[in-house]
Amino acid sequence: MPGALDGIKVLEITQIIAGPMCGVMLSDLGADVIKIESRVGDGMRLLGQFVPGESKGYHVFNRGKRGIVLDLQHPDGQAVAHRLIGEMDVFLINARPGVPERLGVDYETLRQHNPNLIYLENTAYGPSGPSAHRAGADIIAQAYSGLMAGDEKFDEHGGPNLITATTPADFGAAFASSIAVCAALFHRERTGEGQKIDTSLLAAAMMLQNAFSSRLPASDAIMLDPMLANLAAVRERGGSYRELIGARGGLRSLIGGAFLLYYGGYQTADGAIMLGCVTPANRQQVRNALGLASADDPTDSGDFNPLADGSEAVVDQIRALISERFAGDTTDNWIAKLDAAGAPAAQVNIPEEMIDDPQVQALELMVDLEHPLTGPETMVGPVFRMSATPPAAQGSSPMLDGDTDDVLSQYGYSDEDIASLRASGAVGVPADS
Repeated sequence: MPGALDGIKVLEITQIIAGPMCGVMLSDLGADVIKIESRVGDGMRLLGQFVPGESKGYHVFNRGKRGIVLDLQHPDGQAVAHRLIGEMDVFLINARPGVPERLGVDYETLRQHNPNLIYLENTAYGPSGPSAHRAGADIIAQAYSGLMAGDEKFDEHGGPNLITATTPADFGAAFASSIAVCAALFHRERTGEGQKIDTSLLAAAMMLQNAFSSRLPASDAIMLDPMLANLAAVRERGGSYRELIGARGGLRSLIGGAFLLYYGGYQTADGAIMLGCVTPANRQQVRNALGLASADDPTDSGDFNPLADGSEAVVDQIRALISERFAGDTTDNWIAKLDAAGAPAAQVNIPEEMIDDPQVQALELMVDLEHPLTGPETMVGPVFRMSATPPAAQGSSPMLDGDTDDVLSQYGYSDEDIASLRASGAVGVPADS
């Protein structure tokens, strides 16, 4: 069955993760996505390449697309882009500020060739404000937005450390971008009107921590205002980054250490387990599985005051008791007991092993593809299901310059035209490269 975006044509000039992943999501929905690369290709091609110009990262963030090589600094290369854009529905770009204008692919230029175009630009800081001109990346957005400090990780010197498990700002921006494009397509379907969409790594990172980057005076007077005063005092005396994070107090100070007794991780005899209890009933389920009585945990009674003197010592005592119980048995045995009690809990898995997980397999999250150069590969496919217009991975990632001739031919260029463009250097990779 065709996808929800069947017939939609997307042209993208994207790199690394945020922009390319948006293109993947649109491709999964059925759009025909054409990726423009320079002769050296998307920088992701070189990060961990296992054969020249091909990396696992490039493959997963660009599957389902066709790829062409255009030199957008060449007048004829720009002319090709302008001709193609007249046939497109959507244009995606994530680049440093000013780059779209220099390459002749800014919104005002492209809308002259296609007034109904939906144009999405993702930048580090957004299109306006004192930092709009600054370059950035996911790690920069982590730092600027507060995500990095909120994660409370330090390097060996006590300085800030990045979130390494994923690139949260990139992925947040990719999801936001794909949602915005779909909304803009729906608006155009009703009105015929195209538009420009701006997304940013900063906005995505702020969204991911909106409960912390907010103001609620009734609550802030108790929790936030004293923390901000502590931060100011540390800065005033020239305290270290580690001291600043300590003054912030993190999640424990905002929701209470007692809550984290049942909303956090513990070591087992052969691994680790994570609890996700948010209600008193959930916490009692965990105690049932552990063989603890309600009286064993005074922190869950209505009389316990987490702000009172000595409360932290009580929490630490209960944590030690829970830790001792979990350490005495295997992960599988604890999961069986917690599941039987109805408690929200999970084993802490290793990401590289998840491809074989029975739940992942049952959801059919993984897709098998065939890359023309490197052969079979299995990767995460669409992350949601639709009964009438099911999303589907459209194929592997494109080889550099692999579809240039086919795409140009599809959009009206003759063999002679293509040969001339290649000879001028406006398109394609030279044969001796």
